[in-house]
Amino acid sequence: MMQLVGFAFLVLYAAGGWKFWKGFRRTNFTEGRLYLTLLWPVLVVNKSYRKNFTKALKGR
Repeated sequence: MMQLVGFAFLVLYAAGGWKFWKGFRRTNFTEGRLYLTLLWPVLVVNKSYRKNFTKALKGR
């Protein structure tokens, strides 16, 4: 069961990172693409980052 939860977390982490990576140009960020993509689960608690993360995911 724990392996399934770990796998689900890994898939969610990778999917969120991939979508942010592909939509990075829609954000207000100009650099740090790799850093911001890898740390998205930690940074998403920040209001400004969360707004940009949403822009990247939804294309707004």
